Amino acid sequence: MSGTAGDGGPPAYRISVRARLTLLYGAMFYGAGVVLLLVTYLLVRSIMSNVMVVGQFGQQLPGDYRAQVINSVMHRLLLQSIVALVAIGVVAIVVGYVVAGRALAPLQRVTATARRLSESTLHQRIALEGPEDEIKELADTFDAMLERLARAFDSQRRFVANASHELRTPLTINRTLLEVALADPQASEDLRVVGRTLLATNARHQRLIDGLLLLARSERGLDARTPVDLSDVAHSALATIRPALAAAGLSLDEELAQAPTAGEPVLLEHLVANLLDNAVKYNRDGGTVWLRTWSHDGSSFLYVANTGPAVAPYDIPRLFEPFRRLAEDRVGSERGAGLGLSIVASVVRAHAGGISAAPRPGGGLEITVRMHGGPAEPPAAPARPLGAAATVPRSTAAAGGQTQALPSGEARRPAAG
Repeated sequence: MSGTAGDGGPPAYRISVRARLTLLYGAMFYGAGVVLLLVTYLLVRSIMSNVMVVGQFGQQLPGDYRAQVINSVMHRLLLQSIVALVAIGVVAIVVGYVVAGRALAPLQRVTATARRLSESTLHQRIALEGPEDEIKELADTFDAMLERLARAFDSQRRFVANASHELRTPLTINRTLLEVALADPQASEDLRVVGRTLLATNARHQRLIDGLLLLARSERGLDARTPVDLSDVAHSALATIRPALAAAGLSLDEELAQAPTAGEPVLLEHLVANLLDNAVKYNRDGGTVWLRTWSHDGSSFLYVANTGPAVAPYDIPRLFEPFRRLAEDRVGSERGAGLGLSIVASVVRAHAGGISAAPRPGGGLEITVRMHGGPAEPPAAPARPLGAAATVPRSTAAAGGQTQALPSGEARRPAAG
């Protein structure tokens, strides 16, 4: 028996199908046993009423003594029959529980397969073998549905990848032509202004296409995993983001401890770079960016926070959807195409990790990424509290439009500012 919480209501307790089948089988067995015992008792009593009871020397005993003997025999028969029925019923219930488990095993296999599925594991099938019954028909129908879903996802990814590749060629040609035109010393100032504007627009389109390609690549899943340390990935990503930090006049507060994991280093570097890029773009003048990595209890963590505009908690899940931005930055933004956090969520899903986001007190966003610990040697301390610690929030986590909370107390991260 297990408890499940409803929508804010009291816990609901349920009994498994196997237990219900066992109870039903046991109730039917005992019901049939009681009926059989009653019929047997009546038949034996009817027979005993015609039995003549004689003494030691063959003489017929008095009627009262004969009734006592018959009642004693019937009482012993009834008592022993009840004991036998209870004992055999217990054995029957145990056997019924085992049989019900074997009968429901294919359904448990369907459930286990469904729980393992994600966009990157749609190739898995139940492939149930056995008689052509209702359960096998259900498993075959489920396999056919998975086949259709896999084809649909593959078609979508191929379309995004192919379209992005096709769009890169004309953009590259346009950039080359514009650069050649701007390099002409006889070009007028008006032409140079238009050319620089077109180059900036071309660069934004190029970033958009690169983001779509990366998103399509991360959603295909991982073909292989390589041992990597999130602190090394963060150092590499910082090298590309430091000029933007300096240009924006932002300060960086970093503390990078060992955080081993396993995955694709290129995708993980894009994950960190996108989080840092997002923290820089959506910051205030003279603001701060916080970057932390640490390891705890078999998991590795990455924490990025920034000062910036206030973010409503209900806006956070939408930020992880492609082409979504804050309400005041949705139209005509030059900061990006709105793919940064969706790529982060996609990379996290590909690595079977978790991501949690929460508004930072005073404005800005706090994002914590959890990855499975890798084969690297763990740090000496079981956890590394950085600064003033607080538990990772449970309610404001999002990844690719689906809420994924980091368990409270599982890790501790610093409070930004």
